Amino acid sequence: MGKRILSTILLWSLVGAVIWFFRTPGALVLVTLISVLTLREFYALMRGAGYDPFDKFGMVMGAALTLAPWLRANFGFEPGVLLPLAVVVFAIRLLGERTSETRVEALASSVFGVVYVPLMLSYMVAIITPLPGDAITPNGRLLLALWLVAVAKFCDVGALLTGLAIGRHQMSPRISPKKTWEGAAGGLLTSMGVGAGFAWLARDAFPPFLTPAFAAVIALPVGALGIVADLIESVIKRRANSKDSGATIPGIGGMFDLSDSIILVAPVGYLLFRLP
Repeated sequence: MGKRILSTILLWSLVGAVIWFFRTPGALVLVTLISVLTLREFYALMRGAGYDPFDKFGMVMGAALTLAPWLRANFGFEPGVLLPLAVVVFAIRLLGERTSETRVEALASSVFGVVYVPLMLSYMVAIITPLPGDAITPNGRLLLALWLVAVAKFCDVGALLTGLAIGRHQMSPRISPKKTWEGAAGGLLTSMGVGAGFAWLARDAFPPFLTPAFAAVIALPVGALGIVADLIESVIKRRANSKDSGATIPGIGGMFDLSDSIILVAPVGYLLFRLP
């Protein structure tokens, strides 16, 4: 527990320092790096499950997919071609580079990887990327992204502490035996409190509609989706017979263990923020 807390503090300090000193470019690099490393671990889990994904090409396409909103805003690049292009390349390569026993699994895991990780996290880039004639400042966009991350991740913290204190009823014993309904409730209440407090502190930079009260309300589905995303990662790890997705972060595990709750909330947050 102590190692986990220390790693969490150091990670938040690093993220804060990068965003403080490098602002939008630093945040874009962070999200892209997290996306590629998460996808790398996802493909490693798929290999552990007996599949044979095209990991290297997948990670290259994953980086481009993650940055697609920024590429469109700054260079007019149409990102809609990236995912179909990846599928075409995966399909061609599997005919000559995979055996008949692994071709379907290789294609399915390769495509699902770039959809589930970088395509979903590209919405975090869309939140961060400034647009011409924006009604919200670049710093305001950064704070929206941080709000989303804070609400999702502090749900994890609240659920862990509440579950340890009063958790009795297992939420999904076959997927994640340590998760309890009491912990989930504590996590959601934590998300609502963090969401409201963050919105009050950032009230001058946030859109007018994002009041503390409204922030508390939308923090509820964001926190709930974070819990679902964590369960999905547990399903993937169990299929690969692995406890952690990696050992990148002491006390936490791999990058996937860190980013799992952000994957599903990124597109939902983009919609909730009413961004163009």
